[in-house]
Amino acid sequence: MGSTPERELRLLTEGGLELVGQIVRSSNETFLVNLSLGEQTGQAVYKPVAGERPLSDFPPGLHRRERAAYLLSEELGWGLVPPTVIREDAPLGEGSLQWFVDCDFREHYFTISSEDPSTHPDMARMALFDYLANNTDRKSGHVLRGNDKRIWGIDHGLCFSAIFKLRTVIWDFAGEPIPEALLADIAPLASAVPAALAELLDGDEVSALQRRTQRMLDGAILPVDLTGSRYPWPLV
Repeated sequence: MGSTPERELRLLTEGGLELVGQIVRSSNETFLVNLSLGEQTGQAVYKPVAGERPLSDFPPGLHRRERAAYLLSEELGWGLVPPTVIREDAPLGEGSLQWFVDCDFREHYFTISSEDPSTHPDMARMALFDYLANNTDRKSGHVLRGNDKRIWGIDHGLCFSAIFKLRTVIWDFAGEPIPEALLADIAPLASAVPAALAELLDGDEVSALQRRTQRMLDGAILPVDLTGSRYPWPLV
């Protein structure tokens, strides 16, 4: 049976969970889990709160930001973030569950963008998304191309700070005009942030999201880094 957002969200929300193993090379403890609901099955990436490494610039609960990034992507109608939910009954306690993207993990932003110009509109849209979400950690490896050829963004735990701290590898489209259709998509955020998204953030973070949105509407160009230093490390 093929995947649909409704099927994926139901499996993520209601499915049984079985730990498969830990995903290595992650800053925080991250696990692959099997999902099952009747005859339906799938896999997800599980990030428990208990496995978070304490940070000085983000409070505990990065899983809420993972969910917030998904809700922002869906509110905009962009479908850039795999379906993501919060489960309190997960094997290692409360955490985020994100649908696992089947892809060639040897590919990442640098390889995909340089080898396939047809992906550039999606990459430019992701650059705008990262500005709105104030993504502090858009490494090249956080951009995937699914086996269905869709472009996905993952790992959004370090987003939505009230302090501007954008760090991303996607600067190839800096200064390009933002298409009118994308401006129309983001415009409602400047006046109101949906309640389901706002409740995952604090008041200052919600206000900052609105200010960033208004800056993009006023300037109508994709983000520009005047410092030359807004890159994550490592880059991939």
